[in-house]
Amino acid sequence: MTDVRSDPPHARPAGTPTAVVVLAAGSGTRMKSKTMKVLHPICGRSMLGHVLNAASAVQPRHLVTVVGNSREQVEAHVLARQPDAVIAVQETQDGTGHAVRVAMDALHAAAGTTTGTVVVMASDTPLLEGATLAGLVAEHDASGRAVTVLTGEVEEPFGYGRVVRAEDGSVTAIVEQKDATPDQALVREINSGIFAFDGEFLADALTRITDDNAGGEYYLTDVVGVAHEAGRAVGAHRIDDVMQTEGANDRAQLAGLAAELNRRVLTRWMRDGVTVVDPATTWVDVTVELAADTTLLPGVQLHGSTRVGEDAVVGPDTTLTDVTVGEGATVVRTHGSDAVIGAGATVGPFAYLRPGTVLGAKGKIGTFVETKNAQIADGAKVPHLSYVGDAEVGEGANVGAGTIFANYDGVEKHRTTVGRHAKTGSNNTFVAPVHIGDGAVTGGGTVVRRDVPPGALAVSTGPQRHVEEWVLRKRPGSPAADAARAALEEGASSHKGDAQVAPEVAPE
Repeated sequence: MTDVRSDPPHARPAGTPTAVVVLAAGSGTRMKSKTMKVLHPICGRSMLGHVLNAASAVQPRHLVTVVGNSREQVEAHVLARQPDAVIAVQETQDGTGHAVRVAMDALHAAAGTTTGTVVVMASDTPLLEGATLAGLVAEHDASGRAVTVLTGEVEEPFGYGRVVRAEDGSVTAIVEQKDATPDQALVREINSGIFAFDGEFLADALTRITDDNAGGEYYLTDVVGVAHEAGRAVGAHRIDDVMQTEGANDRAQLAGLAAELNRRVLTRWMRDGVTVVDPATTWVDVTVELAADTTLLPGVQLHGSTRVGEDAVVGPDTTLTDVTVGEGATVVRTHGSDAVIGAGATVGPFAYLRPGTVLGAKGKIGTFVETKNAQIADGAKVPHLSYVGDAEVGEGANVGAGTIFANYDGVEKHRTTVGRHAKTGSNNTFVAPVHIGDGAVTGGGTVVRRDVPPGALAVSTGPQRHVEEWVLRKRPGSPAADAARAALEEGASSHKGDAQVAPEVAPE
């Protein structure tokens, strides 16, 4: 996320707002969660994180966040992203007007002024785009109004505040659903809850509103009426894409917003040259970066700071979090996090890349392979059924199927190094710390406990020996014993028959 920082004045364009006020004091009880509503994640950020990201587009001099219920959660979340944010505490939730009054008091204490443009917005509108907020501020500044409200028209306005206009198109009031007359209830232009104010007017108007309404609360929207009565200009910045202003009060609504935001993210990437074979089963966080000609197959989920290079193919059925995928790489049915996959490399199917995995260019991590804190160099291969932990595998090396890098001695982790162009046999166990030299070879089933010199062959198994008829003696009556006895008897009969047949005599 781009921080909303207090940059030097020369770094800010003309018309920069004095402040953006984010209202985040509500409890969000309908989420039925110990986590505050605005901190629930959606497509790579919390709902509040999306709002803060949109706020960054207008480069305010101050970010003020109003907190209340579970304030410690929200305050920590905001300060982690914006260390110089102003935190205003609303001790009792007496309405949006009261919340903004608390914010303006905190802004005055921190900045010594409330003049200039002040933007007020909710904290649960994750689809809001920075460009939309910038458009609101630009129109407000150009118009010289006291208030500009972001509005839109919806088919079903029930539950929304209605925008009441005069014949000249100016806004005269915003009426909440429960206070609306029958005629006002028919209005389809709704209040988004996002405003740009003249700060000096706002500070004064907040002292004039009352809680004499059906909700018994101080409504921020009543400031519009105060402005109208004072002869101050009030207007609307109307947008067609009203979904940007939608909030979520429960998890069902949150899931709906997530689906819509994901659809928008995928549409943007497809228009930028990414192939998404099945958008219905593909999820990409807003923080992910994709190059042109990337292909995402069905069932792909890309999260966090994942980056996918040009011509790479990811999927099907792959989940990557904070993973870098190089150009032309292929990642199939893989789960990975905090890993790097080099250009032209292949991963999967059914691979598990744990944090610290780095696969070099044209390398391979194959079927049912798990890696952790492992550096696998260019052209090196771990093709099958192996665990590679705390390891370095040199350029061009090949690790045999079923190999275990035994990195933990019960107390500490140790590293194993496999040299360049080494070839290790199947079902090896490398007991760390151990080094296998460049060009060395290990035999199948070898347990390597000591360093292997460059170019050497390491074997740890003894000569094969047989204990004859062990099964017949130790497991009498079992199917295995019966099968063995039959085979032995058949073999004995065959050998006896061979002995009784007279050799042919060649004609003279």
